Amino acid sequence: MPQAPLYELIITDIVASIRAGTLKPDDKLPSIEEMRGQYQSSAWPVRFALRILEERGWIITRQGKGSFVAPNPPAQAER
Repeated sequence: MPQAPLYELIITDIVASIRAGTLKPDDKLPSIEEMRGQYQSSAWPVRFALRILEERGWIITRQGKGSFVAPNPPAQAER
């Protein structure tokens, strides 16, 4: 069975942390550099995952400040 792309793993991990309450609304996510180290990857999959999470309403990104859990993340059934 093929392994999911790394950006999908990052998305799944962040969404799971939000759903579990480990990450709460307005919490700051780790920096891109920290996530690169955590996932042992280049910056591309991390940035791509963050872009998708923002498009889906899970996070907001503030230029020069970082990425934060959205004040009202999507319903539990969404991904």
